Amino acid sequence: MREDIHTTGIPVLCASCEARHRGICGALGPDQLLALSKSTMRHKADAGKELVSDSRSVERFSNVLSGVVKLTKTLSDGRQQIVGLQFAPDFLGRPFQAESSLTAEAATEVELCSFPRQALERLMKEQPDLEHRLLEQKLRELDQARDWMVALGRKTAAEKIASFLLMIARNIDPGAGPERRRAAFELPLSRAEIADFLGLTIETVSRQITRLRGESVIRIENNRHVIVDDIGRLAARAGD
Repeated sequence: MREDIHTTGIPVLCASCEARHRGICGALGPDQLLALSKSTMRHKADAGKELVSDSRSVERFSNVLSGVVKLTKTLSDGRQQIVGLQFAPDFLGRPFQAESSLTAEAATEVELCSFPRQALERLMKEQPDLEHRLLEQKLRELDQARDWMVALGRKTAAEKIASFLLMIARNIDPGAGPERRRAAFELPLSRAEIADFLGLTIETVSRQITRLRGESVIRIENNRHVIVDDIGRLAARAGD
């Protein structure tokens, strides 16, 4: 067995992959990972590149390995609404659906591991744990969508901005978990996109970010790099 292909039975590219440790591929054994890896493709996409097109046939699914993916819905008159963000190691796609119901775009530079839809759906029939992992992720996304319904419907503008920054901090910076108090990250969206996502005006977004900065809840460098010295303070501002 060639060492450049396998490490203790697991394909080298899968050994340290977050999608195997925290994502859907954790449900697969070495033989199944090997079978899937034969048809996978790792690739990067620049910010702004469309990854999945609304109402188009879906041929491949992907694991997000790094970066942020923006999900949008398009109305009949061409207007778009940001409906969600995905981070590593989220699964991009919806099994058993031939056409996409939304558009996925790279909000930042992203790295993806893509594989044929048929290959994944075949593995789901062979490995019930894989289907269970996918169900768990989709239920988490449902919970997050409900949380955002509360944020958009009930929270103040200040709480919305704090909630958005808290979500980014917890998903982008691995050091921003419950046991850590500090986070640093690049904003994946422009202020206009943040306004669209939160149902606010650009002026309100800028005003609330400036307020958080002035009260030392956050620091900003080079316009997009955000530093949170105390996650607890930001969480309190978000109403958590």
